[in-house]
Amino acid sequence: MRSGFVGIVGRPNVGKSTLMNAIVGEKVAITSNKAQTTRNAIRGIYNEEDLQIIFVDTPGIHKPKNKLSTHLVDTAMTTLRETDALLFLVNGIPSKSPGDRFILEKIRQVPDTPKILIINKIDLIDPEEYRQIFEEYEAMGVFDEIIGTDAAHGINTDVCLEKLKPYIKEGPKYFPDDIFTDNPMRFLVSEIIREKTLMYLNDEVPHGIAVEITGYEELDRITNIDATIYCERQTHKGIIIGKGGKKLKGIGKSARMEIEPLVGTKVFLQLWVKVKKNWRESEIDISNFGYNTDGRS
Repeated sequence: MRSGFVGIVGRPNVGKSTLMNAIVGEKVAITSNKAQTTRNAIRGIYNEEDLQIIFVDTPGIHKPKNKLSTHLVDTAMTTLRETDALLFLVNGIPSKSPGDRFILEKIRQVPDTPKILIINKIDLIDPEEYRQIFEEYEAMGVFDEIIGTDAAHGINTDVCLEKLKPYIKEGPKYFPDDIFTDNPMRFLVSEIIREKTLMYLNDEVPHGIAVEITGYEELDRITNIDATIYCERQTHKGIIIGKGGKKLKGIGKSARMEIEPLVGTKVFLQLWVKVKKNWRESEIDISNFGYNTDGRS
């Protein structure tokens, strides 16, 4: 039996969650075109008969602007030091990306960890730019493999998996075959609601959104779920609710349609919206919403 933990790191919005979902074959982590969508180290589990790979999707590494974003970066940096292999996702030329160069320097600090560079979103990169990205990173001598992928459309994700397998060493079976993540159901539900909220909102509001599951009751034919969407400003509350409650109803319907096949029953979902000013600067609030402030996932 071979097993290991593989960290997925990179700047915000390079496709880390999309890649993990594609490899695992299940929607483990929520995705959106908004930066800082991933806020925890989320584990997706890939199983074969004699192989288990636990992928750890991390928040995008960026310059922190508040205590929440400091937590996000700390979580990602911890993953760099604690996994058996690393996938570093990029979609630009390193000489033009200070963010990628910053992450690269951190990656160099774990010299004994196998490293695979993933040039993602190749559908958006012209061949000449792809060649430049490939050659600049290859010349650094840091990566064991360099692969181009389009994770959103499943292009070369199988190649990524096959290239990774030889670096997974003998180890125990950490999880049963029939689970694709170790995150509890309440967490998955809260993340789905947050994802749908991101889909319905303008650029500025999502960073100040948190979701708390305040009630969860599983019955034979229905699951009753109460959830509160928190935002930081009164004006944001109005945006989330929308005129006549239309936007909140859309969020609820979209979330419910995705939650029902996950829990295996009909879902009665009630959503509330509350204002909690500056919660991203409060270590207590950040912790209460499930985001540890000490760098642990």
